[in-house]
Amino acid sequence: MVGSGRSFNEYGFLEKLKEIKGYIVSDVESFPDIPFWIISKEKVLEWWKKGELGNTTKITREKALRLISSVEKL
Repeated sequence: MVGSGRSFNEYGFLEKLKEIKGYIVSDVESFPDIPFWIISKEKVLEWWKKGELGNTTKITREKALRLISSVEKL
């Protein structure tokens, strides 16, 4: 996966999705009231298959907010 000195590995990304329930995502730029969303692995996989996450899952904040706008905020 991605980290210091590492590059994106699609196989590793897809295998990780099989092992988790999803992600908890927050928008820290909204501090001190930080909204967060729970995004299922199915939704992430859907976005990946549609090409919404780019080639390496690195997307802008604006794109991330657009994608998660369809996910219920908690």
